[in-house]
Amino acid sequence: MRLGVMFDRDLPPESLIPFCRHLDAAEVDDVWVVEDLGWTGSISSAATALAVTERLRVGIGITPAPLRNPALLAMELGNLARVHPHRLAAGIGHGVQDWMRQVGALAPSPLALLEETIVAVRALLRGETVTLQGRAVRLDGVSLVHPPVTAPPVLAGVVRPRSLELSGRVAQGTILPEGVGPAQIEEARKAIGGGGHELVVFTNLYVGDDPAVGVRLAAGSAEFLHVDPAEVVMAVGSPEDAADQVRSLWEAGADTVVLRPFGPDPLPQVDLVLAELR
Repeated sequence: MRLGVMFDRDLPPESLIPFCRHLDAAEVDDVWVVEDLGWTGSISSAATALAVTERLRVGIGITPAPLRNPALLAMELGNLARVHPHRLAAGIGHGVQDWMRQVGALAPSPLALLEETIVAVRALLRGETVTLQGRAVRLDGVSLVHPPVTAPPVLAGVVRPRSLELSGRVAQGTILPEGVGPAQIEEARKAIGGGGHELVVFTNLYVGDDPAVGVRLAAGSAEFLHVDPAEVVMAVGSPEDAADQVRSLWEAGADTVVLRPFGPDPLPQVDLVLAELR
């Protein structure tokens, strides 16, 4: 069982460096960076996080396939994995469709694009020469001059049944979004199928007693997941309550739980939960 912490997109980008250094000295396994339209790029954030830490795995959650040519994405990931071996986990997803529409990158077939992107990126990272004439991806004799010695795992950031099945077939892991609880984890495991597949679950973290914060976080996750806010699962309340929620996600089948702490001063909240999980 692994524990990670997300660097929230609303935090100033320059605070990523002290954030990562703090976690590198703490009892966590991962730090995760994001790529949301208008905030920051995940590759530059991952490169920064890797450069200023010594032991943490750095997860990318997630790069949108419509914005990333698979050849270029493999070049970037391969470079990071070669410079920082065994410390990268690369998430790729459909992207938020409204955002993809905003930048003119909406895919006619998101499922085909995601599958072909993951297949191509994984093959390139293994050092293969790739020719692919797919529905969405077209490569002709492409290879990496400097492939990594050990290819980083590629995970799919998905949530719907067909996408989960796709992830089980072509990816090495799956990333589930904030708000998912034990019941949804069990359903996702069934859809993914098979073993040896890492399941990463993001969860909102708020250690405090302001009920309005919990309502706000639940509403955001509910809108994304298309569920009632009462169904949203979060690590909120006291440090003990938050730690218990983390344990419940592990027990339901999550291999890695990634805390997304709320607010401008997230690390004290993380430290309180860590103390409970020791």
